[in-house]
Amino acid sequence: MNKGQRKIFVTGTDTEIGKTFISAALLRALAEKGCKVAGLKPIASDAQPVQGVMQNDDALQLQKAANLELTYDDVNPFCFEPAIAPHIAADLAGVALSVERLQQSVVFPEQAELVLTEGAGGWLTPLNHKETYADWVEQSGHEVLLVVGMKLGCLNHAMLTVRDIERRGLKLVGWVANFAQGKMNMAEDNIQWLKSNIGAPCLGIVPQQNASQDADAVSQLLDVSALL
Repeated sequence: MNKGQRKIFVTGTDTEIGKTFISAALLRALAEKGCKVAGLKPIASDAQPVQGVMQNDDALQLQKAANLELTYDDVNPFCFEPAIAPHIAADLAGVALSVERLQQSVVFPEQAELVLTEGAGGWLTPLNHKETYADWVEQSGHEVLLVVGMKLGCLNHAMLTVRDIERRGLKLVGWVANFAQGKMNMAEDNIQWLKSNIGAPCLGIVPQQNASQDADAVSQLLDVSALL
């Protein structure tokens, strides 16, 4: 691994709050700044056959958004078909997920100056009956970036996640407010509360996007200076 390489793990306050969309936009913004970036999605469920090979759309989006070319297997070494919790999907496929297995299987490309690794679900998504994705992040030397899905309950979800990140001694480099599910009552009040209570900087506020919106446009809403 490149010793000067920066590794950032993107987690979220919940599932279906736009982690992939924000991760792709971050990759685009970083590439625009001249940074050599790679995007990884080590574990993905909800895959479909592409020319006879199971592939996940989130992983494909990250592969496309980066400016370094990686094979699909490099981006997403563990790919499962059912749209269910990854550890259950892995069990059904006869695959044993663990921190050790991830350490052995995830390859951080040497040429990348920054690797953005997107998680699955929320921060404490299980790998098996005892270990969580957060345990691997803690052991692998990542910094963490939090995507807050702006909806009722997000303040609690955000702070529970932030507290556990801090408890593990990990660095939270920033967070993004993403309105993936549309408008939220008293949105500005909620954002101001988060800004007051999360020590890391807010890297951007992203309104709900229409189906035609792409990561290039949203990348303009994000300030990635804290990641460079």
